[in-house]
Amino acid sequence: MKIVARIYNGFDGKFGIPRQGVLCRDVESRIVFEKEYRSKDAIRGIEGFSHLWIIWEFSEFSNHKELLTVRPPRLGGNKRMGVFATRSPLRPNPIGLTSVKLEKVIESSSEGPVLVVSGADMMNGTPIYDIKPYIAYTDSHPEAKGGFTDEIEFKKLEVRKEDGVVLPKEIEEDVMEILSSDPRPQYHRDSNRIYGFSYAGYNIKFNVEAEMLRIVSVEKK
Repeated sequence: MKIVARIYNGFDGKFGIPRQGVLCRDVESRIVFEKEYRSKDAIRGIEGFSHLWIIWEFSEFSNHKELLTVRPPRLGGNKRMGVFATRSPLRPNPIGLTSVKLEKVIESSSEGPVLVVSGADMMNGTPIYDIKPYIAYTDSHPEAKGGFTDEIEFKKLEVRKEDGVVLPKEIEEDVMEILSSDPRPQYHRDSNRIYGFSYAGYNIKFNVEAEMLRIVSVEKK
């Protein structure tokens, strides 16, 4: 398969990427096409769609063809389910599928037409194999069941900054939204533990107690 584009955003590492893009629906990314696809003809008509399907590669994970069962983070990482009943990145073929919102199309003198999207759950630089329009009358199923995910209640955390902690304005909104969705593994519940993740060139450290997340430090890498 050919790589047709790559996505660019502030997710410098795997930790902190939302488990599903909808959890950080306002965080924006840029999709930049490979040179041979940097043509307005290739995206003619795309502005008429509000959402897109992105088919991409779990490029930072090893290929595990021998795994028939995996431990979904939503189940605390201690219960196995069939690989094809989960969205785990540990798959026979490391292919991801994400629905994103198309915010706008911009024209760059150096990169050609660029798609600005929100709600992506992909690391900075992730290769994209295909882009397809989301069509509501065929792709939306309001009556759909969510399997084991329906059994788990998702709650947003309250996010606060410790006194003296300053988040740069250009990343503050994104970081607060990302942290509110609780990026910790489900099986980590140690209120004394300090976690850290990298976003847009900054190292951000935090801890969580009950439903409260506190940002304890922000440092430029």
